[in-house]
Amino acid sequence: MPEPLLRLSGLEPFTLTRDIPFVNVGERTNVTGSARFRKLITNRDYAAALEVARDQVENGAQIIDVNMDEGLIDSKAAMVEFLNLVAAEPDIARVPVMIDSSRWEVIEAGLKCVQGKPVVNSISLKEGEDAFIEQASLCLAYGAAVVVMAFDEQGQADSLARKTEICARAYRILTEQVGFPPEDIIFDPNVFAVATGIAEHDNYGVDFIEATRWIRQNLPHAHVSGGVSNLSFSFRGNEPVREAMHAVFLYHAIQAGMDMGIVNAGQLAVYDQIDTDLREACEDVVLNREPAGGGDATENLLEIAERFRGGAREERKRDLAWRDWPVEKRLEHALVNGITEFVDEDTEAARLAADKPLDVIEGPLMAGMNVVGDLFGAGKMFLPQVVKSARVMKQAVALLLPFMEAEKDGGRDSAGRVLMATVKGDVHDIGKNIVGVVLACNNYEIIDLGVMVPPQKILEEAKARKVDIIGLSGLITPSLDEMVHLAAELEREGFDVPLLIGGATTSKVHTAVKIAPCYNRSQAIYVSDASRAVGVVSSLLSATHKQGYIDGIRAEYAEVAERHERAERAKQRLPLAAARANAMQIDWEGYAVPEPAFTGARVIDDWDLAEIARYIDWTPFFRTWELKGVYPRILEDATYGEAARALFADAQAMLQRIIGEAWFGPRAVLGFWPANRAGDDIRLFTDDSRGTELATLHTLRQQTAKRKDSPNLALADFVAPEGVADWVGGFVVTAGPEELEIARRFEEAGDDYSAIMVKALADRYAEAMAEMLHERVRREHWGYAEGERFTPEQLIGEPYRGIRPAPGYPAQPDHTEKVTLFRLLEAERHTGVELTESMAMWPGSSVSGLYIGHPESYYFGVAKVERDQVEDYAARKGMSVEEVERWLAPILNYRPAEAAAAAA
Repeated sequence: MPEPLLRLSGLEPFTLTRDIPFVNVGERTNVTGSARFRKLITNRDYAAALEVARDQVENGAQIIDVNMDEGLIDSKAAMVEFLNLVAAEPDIARVPVMIDSSRWEVIEAGLKCVQGKPVVNSISLKEGEDAFIEQASLCLAYGAAVVVMAFDEQGQADSLARKTEICARAYRILTEQVGFPPEDIIFDPNVFAVATGIAEHDNYGVDFIEATRWIRQNLPHAHVSGGVSNLSFSFRGNEPVREAMHAVFLYHAIQAGMDMGIVNAGQLAVYDQIDTDLREACEDVVLNREPAGGGDATENLLEIAERFRGGAREERKRDLAWRDWPVEKRLEHALVNGITEFVDEDTEAARLAADKPLDVIEGPLMAGMNVVGDLFGAGKMFLPQVVKSARVMKQAVALLLPFMEAEKDGGRDSAGRVLMATVKGDVHDIGKNIVGVVLACNNYEIIDLGVMVPPQKILEEAKARKVDIIGLSGLITPSLDEMVHLAAELEREGFDVPLLIGGATTSKVHTAVKIAPCYNRSQAIYVSDASRAVGVVSSLLSATHKQGYIDGIRAEYAEVAERHERAERAKQRLPLAAARANAMQIDWEGYAVPEPAFTGARVIDDWDLAEIARYIDWTPFFRTWELKGVYPRILEDATYGEAARALFADAQAMLQRIIGEAWFGPRAVLGFWPANRAGDDIRLFTDDSRGTELATLHTLRQQTAKRKDSPNLALADFVAPEGVADWVGGFVVTAGPEELEIARRFEEAGDDYSAIMVKALADRYAEAMAEMLHERVRREHWGYAEGERFTPEQLIGEPYRGIRPAPGYPAQPDHTEKVTLFRLLEAERHTGVELTESMAMWPGSSVSGLYIGHPESYYFGVAKVERDQVEDYAARKGMSVEEVERWLAPILNYRPAEAAAAAA
């Protein structure tokens, strides 16, 4: 049996899965809701009316609501004619249609001519059960889903009790008497206007939200929709306030379970971007609560509303005085401000004025990019703005390329050719892509080999393309070893091309100590962030400054290496036996932790993209774009604030599309197993009897000499010893592979900014899922903190009990422990997440880890380890010492024999 999901279609199928939190039903093709559309239909201007429908689809409507109920219109004829015209427009007809009328004859006429599987809006019990059953049966025969109004013989439901009573009655009739599929039932519990000044209306918003919650909990598989614009009828004429009210209402209604709504898809405010005072006032009205300062919520909103009357529209009226400037200055302005709207027009004007298309690139476009480069170098522009500038440049060049091809004119010489790659086994490329865009903006030719690139391909491409510089990127610790290997290969093959090193796990110290000594023919150079890349590359390619720059780097790195060696020698480390003797001592007597709700692995599939977004920690998002600061304070930062606000607005806009169009398909698997500590390892068992061992999780112990009363930790210390009941959990979550295809489409369209943005948001989604799932584990699945109540903002500070350490991170630096975790969870089968040969997770927007629940557990770093622990660890894992050394290379406090022999 297929899963009971609402399945509709236009030319394309549409299935309302759990991954789609909300379906936008476009309202502008409704004569009762749009004066413009009514006028077009009245005047029989169907061509313009079709454009209204097309705009709704382009603005994100996943269904279009068509209503022709107007006294001066032949509604039946208009419905048939319009739907027949829609059928001939594939870009409109691809989405399902909601046939909307209060007259059954109009609905039935529409059903006879619409293609695909539509929705009927609406039927109700207002004329009694017989008429209701007859109409429902016809809808079933025509193959349509139905919207059921909360309306019966006594009238429309205006209270929570009446809404739930009518919906329950209709549900029983439809499912038990008509045989209607419950997944094809959509209830409309009636959105009524609030803030009317009539006290009886004040709770209408709350009643709808709570009725929604009741329907989703008590009427299986049914859906909830509503005409959102009705809510704000009291503020007609004040569109900014109406949009804010709609956004606030939807925010709470969607959380309660409303999964469809008739809205203007192009005019939805972003909840987090609404002015704080206005949002608070709207929430007070929608949720019928008293304002913080006391008084009446309606009066408070009326007072605030006057400040915003016309405000949003006025803000959208841009200053277009620059359109009167000379074309060269217009192009510069567009590049600096990232404006693509007029770039085709201005580029064409510049081409017509130039002798040849290449002159436009070498002239005004490069002049504009030079301004961008100067502002970036001076700290007056930031990475998000530079990437937007690159988007403008690409669009302009794309327009000129056909003319240049026609003239068979060679391209201008670049400032240099840079090959970039994420090393073998690593899938992360956001930082690399940003560096590539920044360098391209400064006239460097970029050859991007992508991710998981084997060293031989890097060497072959570098030789064949005669590159001037090679740039390597990596996020996970095994990537460091790959970079060392590639540096040695460059040396062996006789290359003398500078090697740039970048990525989250890289550092100046590692580059100086491990990579640079392997490549003496040229120089390996650590690049901390994209803002430094242009200066480094220009110095390396300067005929006059290159050697002096490299000599300076070599002297600096020699000092860094020597300083590092002195510091490491000064650190006292303990033999493994002494470190174990100083393990953390936990009093396990009387310790009791609840048994998890299940043992073994279980797929978690009830993910709501809008709900996940509430758990996003935005601070790392800004760091991705090299904007330094803590959210939300960064938005008001004197240096970064303006760029941060613009970036955040773009992120919120894309976030709304991710949620509304279900760009991502979140997946997760969770598991719990009975567990006990066995020395430095954690034994997992098949059942609570603990008679049969299922697997062993290996952990490493700190060997750094500690101050008094400070233990040498291993993760195993936080798990109960044999004889005390305890459990350990594990998880894998992913935002899904969809980001890769979406990013690729943006890249092919020349929009690197959006490509990077979608990857950055996918990463945030994965981390938010991990945070959200951990909360569920503590409160529900394991339940050792049922009473915990923290906001998503508070969770960032980790105030809760328990930890979720991940293999490959400081508390357990060994990435190979992921293999055991993935096997236990059957993670690849359940989530699609794979492990590369370097133990990176693909897709990159994935997170995995363990759950340890002891209240004294906390995060720590193992730091450097000695040979005695590596030998012991290898024996416990059943691996060779050499293999373990390869995976633990970044934390070894000695030179492995193999490396020493090679050096000799």
